[in-house]
Amino acid sequence: MSNAIEIRNLTMKFGELLANEDVSFDIEKNNIVSLIGPNGAGKTTLFNCATGFYKPFSGRVSYYDEDDKEIDITGRPTHEICKLGIARTFQIVKTLNEMTVEENVMTGAFLHVNRSAEAREQALEVLRRTGLMSRRNILGRNLTIAERKRVEIARALATKPRVLMLDECMAGLNQTEIKDVMNLILELKDHGITLLIVEHIMEAIMPISDKIVVLDSGRKIAEGSPQEIANNDEVIKAYLGEKFHAKSKKS
Repeated sequence: MSNAIEIRNLTMKFGELLANEDVSFDIEKNNIVSLIGPNGAGKTTLFNCATGFYKPFSGRVSYYDEDDKEIDITGRPTHEICKLGIARTFQIVKTLNEMTVEENVMTGAFLHVNRSAEAREQALEVLRRTGLMSRRNILGRNLTIAERKRVEIARALATKPRVLMLDECMAGLNQTEIKDVMNLILELKDHGITLLIVEHIMEAIMPISDKIVVLDSGRKIAEGSPQEIANNDEVIKAYLGEKFHAKSKKS
């Protein structure tokens, strides 16, 4: 299987603080790769390095286009990375409160089109895919947290990504809403989108992930299938805990 993104020896420092240390892993095309670890492990920092919000101290981020051509995106501007086909959401949802749901999603579509009519057409298509059509005329400030998170995903999808990075898109949701997001993620994969997900809700991540990468104190401590990660002693000690390990063995 070919890769969509390769992260090699990525290190990020803020002064003397080492946020990511020599992290390497691949994101295979049309896979769901999840990035897990304790708070402060460096997950969002790695997202920011991969999407141009931070320039890594050292290391390389490579993106492979539709023709499998390697493109070095290390430190490139965010808009260039997005135009290449990598979109992301944010841990703190950034809904445009005085714009409707439709207008929020249209802002993503304007990455590739110049006319409002085209942007609206693309936005409506995304709204149908994400189950937001009935909310299209609601202002951002009147949405629930679950709806705000879905709008954030929809706005990213409107940029027509080949790789979508989701930063804690299920945090704060109830069990029904989490299940809905899980189903949406699987549908996106079925449509050929590659996903990298940061999430703390292991009951949601384990069933849908093809591969899991574990960070602790900025370092990669494990990489493998959900089952391999659930049985990894170092991961259990650092993050999952014996309770989750016992539960995973029963299921």
